[in-house]
Amino acid sequence: MQLEGKVALITGAGSGLGKAAALLLAKEGAKVAALSHTQDEVNQTAQEIEKAGGQAIAVVADIASPEEMQAAIQKTVDKFGTLDIVFANAGINGVWAPLEELTPEEWNRTINTNLTGTFLTVKYAVPYLKKQGGSVVVTASVNGTRIFSNTGATAYSCTKAAQVAFTKMTALELAQFKVRVNVICPGAIESEISENTEKKDVDKVKIPVEFPKGNIPLSGGKPGKAEDVAQLVLFLASDASKHISGTEIWIDGTESLLQG
Repeated sequence: MQLEGKVALITGAGSGLGKAAALLLAKEGAKVAALSHTQDEVNQTAQEIEKAGGQAIAVVADIASPEEMQAAIQKTVDKFGTLDIVFANAGINGVWAPLEELTPEEWNRTINTNLTGTFLTVKYAVPYLKKQGGSVVVTASVNGTRIFSNTGATAYSCTKAAQVAFTKMTALELAQFKVRVNVICPGAIESEISENTEKKDVDKVKIPVEFPKGNIPLSGGKPGKAEDVAQLVLFLASDASKHISGTEIWIDGTESLLQG
């Protein structure tokens, strides 16, 4: 197995991309700390891994809380003895609205969850990753990196762009310790995050854009699957990508090349 003996912390592991990655990395031999803010969901993920013969623990934490993330990573190391892989995946779409209608509280919630949450996840993992090297994978998006036509998604897109910069800065900082840091930018993927988007009056500021029929050319217009993203995470977590760091990878079936 590609990840035999490795320990992976995966945030947002209760559903969607995080759960798919947790199941696949465990299948490939990793011991998985599945983290989410929702107890029932993350318990289910851990149980599925163990039922399939893998090793996992369920960890409940708010990624925007320094105390909770420090405790979550400590729990992971206490259980498995080390930490080799971090998939900083958890995030929210937040509120999409015209600037004058987007409240400071709504802005801050998106920034704190997506950007500060990524920072805290990696920050508290670094001391353990430095001991033997490892891999960090961050989930950004095509929004804020290649696509800017989702008017109203300003807070969300800003966090996604910032995650790319965060990846490049930390990749260089941690290279001497053999810690690789990369960022994935998914396009339309079958997951639950889009169901949690709150849109307020975005039609007021939206600029009409027409795309060719079937705007995901590689898949005939169909969104990708969470398992497709999990395969990319597995590659970046494994030694197969040992000379790749500080790199953003779009996984969107060429969608963003049409819509950018």
